[in-house]
Amino acid sequence: MAKAYEKIADDLRQRIRTGELRPGDKLPAETALVEQHRFSLPTVRQALGVLEAEGLIEKRHGRGNFVRKPRRLVQRNNERHQWEKDRVRLADEERRKTGATEHDTGLTVDDLVFSAEFREVEASGDLATEFGVPEGTALVERVYRTRYREENAPFNLVHSYLVRDMVASNPELLDETKEPWPGGTQSQLYTVGIELERIVERITARPPTVEETEELELTAGVAVMVLRKVSIDTKGRVVEVSDVTLPGDRTELVFTTPLARW
Repeated sequence: MAKAYEKIADDLRQRIRTGELRPGDKLPAETALVEQHRFSLPTVRQALGVLEAEGLIEKRHGRGNFVRKPRRLVQRNNERHQWEKDRVRLADEERRKTGATEHDTGLTVDDLVFSAEFREVEASGDLATEFGVPEGTALVERVYRTRYREENAPFNLVHSYLVRDMVASNPELLDETKEPWPGGTQSQLYTVGIELERIVERITARPPTVEETEELELTAGVAVMVLRKVSIDTKGRVVEVSDVTLPGDRTELVFTTPLARW
């Protein structure tokens, strides 16, 4: 038998799903819900907590509870890398028209707000092992954030690493003011004679840190997916490593695997 708070949560959930309560609408006051459902205030608040954890509503301090507006969905598939490689040798003007984020979201360049910060770091044990270089090797850490203009939170949190000496022959690759680079990382690497042969992606899930919860504007109970992307060139060298933190409530990972026929 459903518990009291579950009945209240289910009633509100149905009203949201049928469109009676639309994104941005304010829910009835907690006192009104107490009177309507004839349960105690703690029971009503427990029901609202369930809906908040599901990402259906959000509590705005001093204002009440509101139906949450759906965030822009990011659909990331493993075909995006070949799509990016196919564009590497296109003219600069063509590459500027769209990029990987636009590919994943269906948005246009003008819909997005982009930021990049670069700094030089030393390869730690983890990154040194991944790149196959001695600890302390100079790396370029590139921190990227891209968001939809109508939202405050970025789509994901990206930390990308390059071996400094591998790309230093093109000083523009060390300059954050040159971002966003038309065509992305594969086009950047192409300028120093690097062609990618394959990309390996490993995905895990975990609870977010306090900082991730704040920056991604996650509601309680939402996990993050952590993607480690390793790019390997035609000489067998690891040439780029990226750690991408993806919010679980607005990211869809799609994998299509062609199978050989008998």
